[in-house]
Amino acid sequence: MSLSPARSAAFQVLLRVDHDQAFAPELLHSERYAKLSPQDHGLLTELVMGVLRWRSLLDNWLSDYSKRPITSLDAEVQSALRMGVYQLRFLDRIPARAAINESVELVKRARKTSAAAFVNAVLRKIDVDPGERNYWEAIEKAETVSELARAGSHPEWLVERWVKSFGLQDAKRICAYDQHRPGVAVRLPDVSTENELRQCEVELAPGLLLSSARRVISGDVTRAQPFLNGQVAIEDEGSQLVGLLVGFGKRILDCCAAPGGKTRILAQRNPQAEVVAVELHPHRAELLRRLVKEQHVQVIAGDVRALSETGAFDRILVDAPCSGTGTLARNPEIKWRLRPSDVQDLQQRQLSILQSALAKLEHGGRLVYATCSLEPEENEEVIARALAQNSFRIADVLPELGWLRSHGEITWAEPASLVRGPYLRTLPGLHPCDGFFAAILEHSTVNR
Repeated sequence: MSLSPARSAAFQVLLRVDHDQAFAPELLHSERYAKLSPQDHGLLTELVMGVLRWRSLLDNWLSDYSKRPITSLDAEVQSALRMGVYQLRFLDRIPARAAINESVELVKRARKTSAAAFVNAVLRKIDVDPGERNYWEAIEKAETVSELARAGSHPEWLVERWVKSFGLQDAKRICAYDQHRPGVAVRLPDVSTENELRQCEVELAPGLLLSSARRVISGDVTRAQPFLNGQVAIEDEGSQLVGLLVGFGKRILDCCAAPGGKTRILAQRNPQAEVVAVELHPHRAELLRRLVKEQHVQVIAGDVRALSETGAFDRILVDAPCSGTGTLARNPEIKWRLRPSDVQDLQQRQLSILQSALAKLEHGGRLVYATCSLEPEENEEVIARALAQNSFRIADVLPELGWLRSHGEITWAEPASLVRGPYLRTLPGLHPCDGFFAAILEHSTVNR
């Protein structure tokens, strides 16, 4: 029996995500799958991201019908079963016969022939039982952490944290957002680039937060020439907003700079400034050099905590490495890897980077600390610990958002809704972007 290229590729990607701790979005956009037809690549993406988003719910169903824990099976069998049940329960356009037979064939080709009959039997049981398919209604009706974790297919410990931090209703919105395919946003440097994208059959709409952002309504922006040339990059509007908060300076430091979206914002808004972008990993620093082509940007591969660059900076961005829990719609594999202890471990690294950066901030300068995490240990607690050891203050972010709105850069009608205390705090499902936190730290005086 022949296998469809999309299912074969999806099986490979899911195994690599499990075995190698790889990230699905990077694999899906790798050269290995670039030659797939748009239809096959679309199905590949749907299968991989769908399985990862709904994994625990799929596993619950499979365990119910097989009478054994799915986690007790070999990885190849797990992936084939998850792909099969996802197609049966979520993709009505896929014939059940194709979903079942190709899942069995995947197991055979993975040299797990002894499990083929088992896979076939379990999927056929599921096929004849339509089951409860009101997935979004189940999330909305959840009244406890356990019910929300099961219906929304998130780890219970993570949902419990969100209910504590944001309340049950907002936790529901976050979980529901994470289970949808997120929109694609780009930042446009000029009108001519927008026209070029339209000529490549990429339909755009205005951004929901920012005047410089556009939402991709249809078309594949990653195959458009302006994207391939590096003129435009995909970047969530919340991420773009963090870059705008840094403001204007003469000497700017971007810590942990890859992949470079915020670096480009800093460079384009400060064409006369010296911009130093530091990235720990050499291969990511090289990607950064390819994306950010502005001549006044210096890319350094190294640890910002050991930066030998002399002199102070009047603007610094610390886009700290974090858990990424604000980006689970784009990176669903994170929620199955992350452990509670990881959050505390990340705090130590974040704090050391922030303290090192503060030491490089000149008097009267501004530092923006940001993460794409929803967890207080990585956000407010990092700021509190850093300020306990340094003579800096937290600047209220709301006046800065008001300034950006008055100058036409923010189009969101209610900037105050983006704020929690003195901090920027966007939440998936409440705002039209991923979850971001940002704090502005300053010396006693600062010029815009």
